[in-house]
Amino acid sequence: MRKNLMITPEGTKDYLFEECITSCDVQEKIKNCFVNRGYSKVDTPCIEFYDLFSLEDSGYPQEAMFKTTDNKGRLMVMRPDSTLPIARMAATRLKNYDLPLRLYYGQSVYRNNPTLRGRSNEIMQMGVELIGATGKRADLEILTTAIDCLSANVDDFRIEIGHADVFNALVERLNVSAETAEAIRVSIESKNYSALNTILDKLPKSSDVEAIRKLPRLFGGVEVIDEALNLCNDEKAVKALNYLKEIFEDLSKLNLGDKIIIDLGIVQQTNYYSGIVFTAFVNGIGDEVISGGRYDKLMENFDFPTGAAGFAVNVDDLVEIKLKDSNKDEAPIPEILVCAKDGFEITAIEKTKELVNQGKNAVFSVFETIEEAKQYADKTRVKELLVVGE
Repeated sequence: MRKNLMITPEGTKDYLFEECITSCDVQEKIKNCFVNRGYSKVDTPCIEFYDLFSLEDSGYPQEAMFKTTDNKGRLMVMRPDSTLPIARMAATRLKNYDLPLRLYYGQSVYRNNPTLRGRSNEIMQMGVELIGATGKRADLEILTTAIDCLSANVDDFRIEIGHADVFNALVERLNVSAETAEAIRVSIESKNYSALNTILDKLPKSSDVEAIRKLPRLFGGVEVIDEALNLCNDEKAVKALNYLKEIFEDLSKLNLGDKIIIDLGIVQQTNYYSGIVFTAFVNGIGDEVISGGRYDKLMENFDFPTGAAGFAVNVDDLVEIKLKDSNKDEAPIPEILVCAKDGFEITAIEKTKELVNQGKNAVFSVFETIEEAKQYADKTRVKELLVVGE
């Protein structure tokens, strides 16, 4: 057999026993959070037209997508994101439904990570999209739903919230090229202070330059907003900061202690987001396990101008943290192994069903002899060997 048939492709993995059980458990808990809040499940195709993700505001460079062609030569991609397909669905098949639409999904996304950096090319995500609603109540709905998903699975987490308009308003006043604006954004997102300072030092000195210079460091409690207000004199940025302060004060009533944090350095995919943005982290996982926010402008690409917000949960990361102290490679062992003497196979299968219906962990032995079944039971520490036909 060829060597490459014996391994999984780089950036992918097989999931074994306890990993699969834990993943199902995590997904069930998240699903319950969504259903209890009135969200309905939808699925989108794994393969979509490339054009859907080449929109200006999609936030996905073409090199990050797995591409193929259909039998008509049209360029297709494996979906790197679920929000855009659901936005398409809302603007077409759901356009005559009453708003707001409360939709949730659970499906894999595929992203080509050339350097990987420990990231998988296939990610199991669950998330919600609240389409057709704007304002503080809608934002609080999305944020508290995300908090519920985390609380149902882990104890040690934090939610970091920001506002896309703070960065957008400041960078607009710099009057720089799109390339420079993107370089500034990437530097802030990665908290690369050296790269950020190198770019900003080449620009004329101004209060806006200094405000942007300090954005990655504006991280903490409500005092961060007060500090930012002293740095910003742009009306749009001030409005966003005051709104963010309202949201933070409302969330503080949930008595989550220091789990809710202001982070004005959240500037990912700013063309994609247009209001509140947030990420969530769990102790033991370096990358964010939740990412989301408001993306009203995105819906305009589908001739369906309406408010929209949502988030995605990286299910694989939650599974990883829950499995840190367990043996995920150990196969489950049955409590009872039901063996059949010759001619009693169906009777033994029925007996196995009866035991399972009683809540017992029983399996039917597929070994040809009782002796082979006994050897297996001894080797795997099966608690009981039940022979049918004696």
